[in-house]
Amino acid sequence: MDSQINEIKSRIDVVEVIGGYVRLQKAGANWRANCPFHNERTPSFMVSPSRQVWRCFGSCGEGGDVFSFLMKIEGIEFVDALKILAQKAGVILKREDPKLKSERRKYCDISEMAAGFFEKNLETAAVGKEAKKYLKERGLKDETIKEFRLGWASESWDELLNFLIAKGYKAADVEKAGLAVKKQNENRWFDRFRGRIIFPIFDLHGQPIGFGGRIFKENADKEAKYLNSPQTFLYDKSKVLYGLNFAKQEIRRREKCVLVEGYMDLIMSHQDGLKHCVAVSGTALTPFQLAILKRYSDNLILAFDMDEAGQKAADRGIDLARNLGFNIRVL
Repeated sequence: MDSQINEIKSRIDVVEVIGGYVRLQKAGANWRANCPFHNERTPSFMVSPSRQVWRCFGSCGEGGDVFSFLMKIEGIEFVDALKILAQKAGVILKREDPKLKSERRKYCDISEMAAGFFEKNLETAAVGKEAKKYLKERGLKDETIKEFRLGWASESWDELLNFLIAKGYKAADVEKAGLAVKKQNENRWFDRFRGRIIFPIFDLHGQPIGFGGRIFKENADKEAKYLNSPQTFLYDKSKVLYGLNFAKQEIRRREKCVLVEGYMDLIMSHQDGLKHCVAVSGTALTPFQLAILKRYSDNLILAFDMDEAGQKAADRGIDLARNLGFNIRVL
């Protein structure tokens, strides 16, 4: 194992990895930034490419190598950081102990299978094809639908559940992944998302961690227009920005971020070339979300809906963003 770790370190550039999360600036032989692990105005976070290490010389005093950074910034275990960096470095891990497979990996696998299942339904199911036609009538192109991995959840009560059980997962695991609901006082489960267009929600690496579902056709006036995943082992809506995995590099390049409200707002913006957009989607803007954006840019443009709810959200967002030192514009 030690030899594999050393091989990964030899192939990975700590500056490149950390630069995917933090806006680094050259400082002599090193790189510096505001520390991502505590709020500060004067950069105290240093990265050494020659030693392949990082350290905060500010209040938190954190430091380490590329593995410790990824573990801390993503909130993952060493085994998961090892897998991510091994894939990035092109290193094949040998003799991986199945017992080390973490809970996170299990729920990542379930979410990935569900995303693929929904994608296939959009292309092949009868109503799924109608849903895709609706998306195209809204202006989405085929390549955009594929890029964002949009899907379809049928009106069946247990189609996805049975699919995942057939893959070897327990109903309780599907529930913990946020994809099934247990009937009260019964040992029975049903699919959370039914009769909805599905928007997978991704982490920074493009891994599906949650889902949003938009009602389609029947009962459209009787049910909530949008249904989102509950809080799970992988997904906390207060800490996730929809589309950031697509937008992070463009935000850094343009040195500004446009914040919109919903899934479709975000997708249409990206399709139209505004690839520095992210969306809050299903939650009021939180300080944690803004702290994430602060890693990429100090310049924030709020483009919320013009209705009363959108304007209230914009007002609250302005207050929060000012407290974190953002330069703010409102469209």
